Amino acid sequence: YRFHLYRQPRSANGKERKEESVVSEIIINKARACAVTGHRIVEKDLDKKCLTSIFTQLLEKGFDTFLIGMALGFDTICFNILHLLKQTFQLKIIACIPCENQDYKFTFEQKKNYKKMLETADEKIYISKEYTPYCMQKRNRFMVDNASALVAYYRHEKTGTSYTVNYALKQNVSVIRV
Repeated sequence: YRFHLYRQPRSANGKERKEESVVSEIIINKARACAVTGHRIVEKDLDKKCLTSIFTQLLEKGFDTFLIGMALGFDTICFNILHLLKQTFQLKIIACIPCENQDYKFTFEQKKNYKKMLETADEKIYISKEYTPYCMQKRNRFMVDNASALVAYYRHEKTGTSYTVNYALKQNVSVIRV
């Protein structure tokens, strides 16, 4: 699959124009891509050693691209584990960002960590220009549609995570529940 990364173009006077222009494109091999989904609030039952082992096993099976939704909580934990695994494995982390101002309500410290993660991500895909009531769901569908596996930290019903897990199952994407 080919995807386009967008930025807001500037006119000669430096002001942003309304239309978007293509900056570059990336290719995602769905067979070797894994997405992650999970709750923003992570309980004490999450075993990070087990999660690291799951990612290691996926890498050993040939997965080399990881789609991360860049939310607080589980996404951040997965990003950090995968970033550490880059010391041993060749892998690509793709930040799948629901909207340009995703970090709007983050604390100062959270914004600092988020910016550092964006700087170290191999690729960045912005799903929507601005926040909409559906941009998170659109991001989750994008990740599932472009992955053959989904690592899920799933503890509560009627959440974005439960929707994503159910959507993945309907799309015949393998779900690995942590």
